[in-house]
Amino acid sequence: MARLAGRRALFAVPVLLVVTFGVFAIAAASPFDPVKAYAGTAALGADQETLDRLRANLGVDRPVVVHWWDWLTSAVTGDLGESSVLRQPVAQVIGERLVWSTLLCAVAFALAVSAGTVLGVLAARRPGSWLDRTVTSLAYTLEAAPVFWTALLAIWLFALQWGVLPAGGLTDTASEQVTAGQVASHLVLPAGVLAVSQLPWFTLYVRQGVGDALAEDPVRGARARGLSERTVLLGHALRSGLLPVLTLIGSRVPELITGALLVESVFSWPGIAAATVEAATAVDFPLLAALTVLATAAVLVGNLLADLLYGLFDPRVKLSEM
Repeated sequence: MARLAGRRALFAVPVLLVVTFGVFAIAAASPFDPVKAYAGTAALGADQETLDRLRANLGVDRPVVVHWWDWLTSAVTGDLGESSVLRQPVAQVIGERLVWSTLLCAVAFALAVSAGTVLGVLAARRPGSWLDRTVTSLAYTLEAAPVFWTALLAIWLFALQWGVLPAGGLTDTASEQVTAGQVASHLVLPAGVLAVSQLPWFTLYVRQGVGDALAEDPVRGARARGLSERTVLLGHALRSGLLPVLTLIGSRVPELITGALLVESVFSWPGIAAATVEAATAVDFPLLAALTVLATAAVLVGNLLADLLYGLFDPRVKLSEM
């Protein structure tokens, strides 16, 4: 496990270098002007000399390679720079918002895996039954539904029509303190919507994996020995059928991050979505690069976690060969 993690860490270094340089190159070619975004309406009446001076102060007049290298050498020492659009250190911007994005993604991911496993097992028990057809049809329907549409539908139904859940935000508008109860109630809708967006994949993978496992000789042998259906299903078929789901964990991280950005925007969740949008539209180089590195690192860690789990649960796979 240590050797695998070490190899992946070495592989991650050039990946992150290429990704960060690509961010600076694309941002430099963007039609958005970071100087005008920084100055706001004051840029409308400013002369060219003032704009050029401001451009030099922000450091955006330098070549892309020089700008990227200066940011990279500072980031290695822990200095991620200053966000030009939010007027805060990048580390502070990320630190204030990352905890809420992590909470949202963790709860949604846990719900999606748990519910997907249960529904997949129930559907795989009796292939072709009404329950199997219902679960499969629902999974394909949810898979085709855009996450922002699901979010708007959830707000209309649970917040506007029934009034049982808040429509957005982190706490009640009249509250001056952040309490666990308010956060929990405001988390239900965004976490539920994000979980629903990931649910079809886990449901279909579990259904296919458990269904294939039930047709294998070891499972048939367990049934022939007189073991109960519960033992056969949970002790034999489920363990074998969950192996493909482990590889799915890493591959779903990018879409989980993308879905979280959309969900946070719709529900006004105070995560990194707003900062990401502002950084992109204002060409905020330091913040945009840091957020991209964070998302890339999350994908790499997700893939590593999937490989480690697969190696631990499947004795036929040797981690040293990955």
